[in-house]
Amino acid sequence: MSSRGSENKIILVKRKTRLEELVVRYNTVQQAQFYIERLGADFSDYLSEDFQYRKAVETAVTELSAVGRLQVLERHHVPNFIFGPEDTVVVLGQDGLVANTLKYLNEQPLIGVNPDPLRWDGVLLPFRVKELRTLVTEVLRGQRQVREVSLAKVQLNDGQSLYGVNDLFIGRRTHVSARYQLELEGQQEQQSSSGIIVSTGLGSTGWLKSVLAGAAGIVSRAAQLQNTEAGQTAAAQRETGLVNAGRALAWDHPELYFTVREPFPSRTTSAELVFGRINSRQPLRIISQMPEDGVIFSDGVESDYLEFNSGVEATVGLAEKRGRLVV
Repeated sequence: MSSRGSENKIILVKRKTRLEELVVRYNTVQQAQFYIERLGADFSDYLSEDFQYRKAVETAVTELSAVGRLQVLERHHVPNFIFGPEDTVVVLGQDGLVANTLKYLNEQPLIGVNPDPLRWDGVLLPFRVKELRTLVTEVLRGQRQVREVSLAKVQLNDGQSLYGVNDLFIGRRTHVSARYQLELEGQQEQQSSSGIIVSTGLGSTGWLKSVLAGAAGIVSRAAQLQNTEAGQTAAAQRETGLVNAGRALAWDHPELYFTVREPFPSRTTSAELVFGRINSRQPLRIISQMPEDGVIFSDGVESDYLEFNSGVEATVGLAEKRGRLVV
């Protein structure tokens, strides 16, 4: 085995199960059971999930300890953890945990492991726990292929930054409308909306697809209600463009897509610059006009965010680094 295996760590990232989170809230398993069953839900499913995940963690620890030095890391410690440049990272799924770990790495290889294949599909979880000993040995020897993932990055004018593996959200913490100035390729627009979503190639089948499918459906249905041939033709053309824009893109796609949710045109705000591409030559710039509760977060993790209040300027573009997923 190379010196890489003897000098550097294997980091196993795990999460709390639903049962563990309930126990944190209700103090005991019995109280958690009472709460769940009072709502008419099946508590045995929580027990089964917890058992399978704990078993997967135990097996992973055994397999990985046989290969090299191992450190187990809880999900909530990931944002503040300093990963070594030669560390190998193993994530015991689901997909969201893979994404929320990948953005904090600096191109260390990440192995996504499915702890319960009968429960989770896991697009980013191609491996099983019992494969880990052989798999990590091959990774340490440089014998496994790695698939690169383009990341999004938002940089604030106060020096703070945040990465996104699937997407970024820029808007208000609540359902109150977000106010800001948007700029792309020299075009500026004052907007009021429910926020902006910026999606990567990996995220193109997630939030972006959902937003575009809804927009296409509205346009198509509006044309049907108008019941005019011209309206239906225009709607069909626009729907085709939207769906094509939301197709599954390559994980290393060299562009990002942004969409504005529910833009509201008024005397002081417009709704024309609501969808477009971002690349290394044309970043998206946003100046906040929100006195409070303005936020930017990535990959659905609202607890890990940047404040984005009045006067703060955000520049969104492709990140200078890429994620590296073992395949």
